[in-house]
Amino acid sequence: MKTTTLLVIEARHAEIPSFAPDLQKKGFDVQIAQNGSNAVARLKEVSPSLVVVNAASLRSTGLRICQSIREKDAKLPIILILESDNEVGKDAADAVLALPFTVQKLVNRIKPLLPGDGKNVLHVGPIRLDLEKRRVRCLGKSTKLTPRLVTLLNLLMEKHGEVVEREPLFKKAWETNYTGDTRTLDVHISWLRRAIEIDPNNPKLLKTVRGVGYRLDI
Repeated sequence: MKTTTLLVIEARHAEIPSFAPDLQKKGFDVQIAQNGSNAVARLKEVSPSLVVVNAASLRSTGLRICQSIREKDAKLPIILILESDNEVGKDAADAVLALPFTVQKLVNRIKPLLPGDGKNVLHVGPIRLDLEKRRVRCLGKSTKLTPRLVTLLNLLMEKHGEVVEREPLFKKAWETNYTGDTRTLDVHISWLRRAIEIDPNNPKLLKTVRGVGYRLDI
């Protein structure tokens, strides 16, 4: 079985824990970079499956580092470690952890973000949908979906930028020709918004086109 390679960006500070040794003990191949520029320069060489940005150890928000990594590889999962839960930079990563926490909690965040075999993972803008694990990652959140929600999001991702009419969407997602009551579609759309939107009540990605249907704006 191939060892998963992680690129861990952290500096040594006595008061901030180093996670690299513990991740190595957990069986990961851990490559360490002591700053963002070094990490970006080594991305091609290391080819990591995931990047851990220990911004707390760097005495920064990690925002610029995450942005630099995204510019090089928009699909690479990033976990951001912050010293407190109210720091900026959260939206730049796929998952955020605020100190203190255990290494097992970090591992539990890493595993769902690791890529599958490639065929089962769909990418559209900030949305990453793992069809096999039935998990969506978007804007720092990772959410487990029901099979129906996976089907629905898959259909919307395939037609992103286009208006998908309610009835055809309902027929495909529910595999039925009956469209007498599509209110359950609205409920499922609201659940999807909770998974992918920063503010589900003010959606920026999954828009309602009144009287017609829905559009995934990327």
